[in-house]
Amino acid sequence: NGGISGNTSADALARLPALLVEHQPQLVLVSLGGNDMLRKQPQSQTIGNLERMIDMARGKGARVVLLATPRPSLAGAVFNNLSAAEFYADVAKDKKVPLIKDALPEVLSDTALKGDQLHPNAAGHAKLGELIFADLKGIGLIR
Repeated sequence: NGGISGNTSADALARLPALLVEHQPQLVLVSLGGNDMLRKQPQSQTIGNLERMIDMARGKGARVVLLATPRPSLAGAVFNNLSAAEFYADVAKDKKVPLIKDALPEVLSDTALKGDQLHPNAAGHAKLGELIFADLKGIGLIR
C-alpha cells in the first residue's frame, strides 16, 4: 500500500527501493500511469518507469501484477465507458507479468462507485478489491 494520490510513475519509482526493503513483499501490484497520462508525460517515460518498477520488484523476489489504468477520455467519462490504456498490455507482454486490465476502468465507469471524476469512493474501493481478488485468484496467485 505504497501509493500516494497524485503521484506519477516517476514519483513511485523513486520511492520503490525503500518500500521493497522495508516491506519485503511477496507480491507487488503496480497500478500507476494515470497521473502521467493526465499530465501528458511522454508515454515512453511511463512505460520505462513501469518496466523498471517490475524489474526492481522481481529483483527483490516479489511476484508482480500490473493493473491497467484507464486512458483519460472525455467521451469515456461522459458515457461512463472507460477502457484501459493500450500500453499496459504491451508492458505486461514484454515483461511477462499478469495484467489486470478491466478492474479499474470498470469501477471508474460506474458513477455510483466514484468519489470524483478520477477516483473511486469507498464503495468503489470495495468493488475494486473484489475484482482484483477475483483476478488474482484466476491467475493462481490466491487460493
